[in-house]
Amino acid sequence: MAFQFRRSGNPGLNNNTFARVPRVGIGQQAMTVQGAVNKSFLLLVVMMVCALWPWSQASAGNMQAVAPIMLLSLIGGFVLALIISFKPTTAPVLAVPYAALEGVVLGAISAIFEQRYPGIAIQAVGATFAVTLVMLTLYRTRVIRVTDRLRAVVMGATFGIMLLYAGAWLLSFFHVGVPFINGATPLGIGFSVVVVGIAAFNLLLDFDMIERGAAGGAPQYMEWYGAFGLMVTLVWMYVEMLRLLSKLRE
Repeated sequence: MAFQFRRSGNPGLNNNTFARVPRVGIGQQAMTVQGAVNKSFLLLVVMMVCALWPWSQASAGNMQAVAPIMLLSLIGGFVLALIISFKPTTAPVLAVPYAALEGVVLGAISAIFEQRYPGIAIQAVGATFAVTLVMLTLYRTRVIRVTDRLRAVVMGATFGIMLLYAGAWLLSFFHVGVPFINGATPLGIGFSVVVVGIAAFNLLLDFDMIERGAAGGAPQYMEWYGAFGLMVTLVWMYVEMLRLLSKLRE
């Protein structure tokens, strides 16, 4: 039986993403799926290149020099993501800097995990790309058809995870932990599997939103916005893969 969903739970690519932008006029360039794919590939390359510096510094035992730059990059990336999300016309200018900052953050995070669990970074990269390829295949072959049915479930689940992480972060200030989020227990591993699954379905819905934007004649700058949305989901999935694999290692 083919399951059917529609719209994206990704904050960067939601139901109103393309509804609120003007359609292209005569003689103007419209968004294309291939254009969004090309820009997504470019952002991935930028992110991976920028991840090399913190990785090399951490491998050389110079993590103290990386920590403050990682923090600044984390804050900067968050600010840029908010700006792009609320003002899509800035995506052509800000998407590449966002990818660069995310690369610094992910390079540092990956190095931290790698020091404790050797080989985990390449495993997480491989798993992330494997899941992405599977979801893209399922989408392109229409094994999973994107309709309205799962939008509420995906968005509700994504929002619920965000609230849970935010609540755990606030509780940490009072030295109160939420064991199943970080614990290497069957419950903790099951939680991470669920989160990775939700991130995977966000990817699937992102593909559909980009395709619908191109079919609807969205302006060309939305290719950058679509690529940014995919980047957000891929970054989230990769981090969750690291967390899941680290729990399995323990």
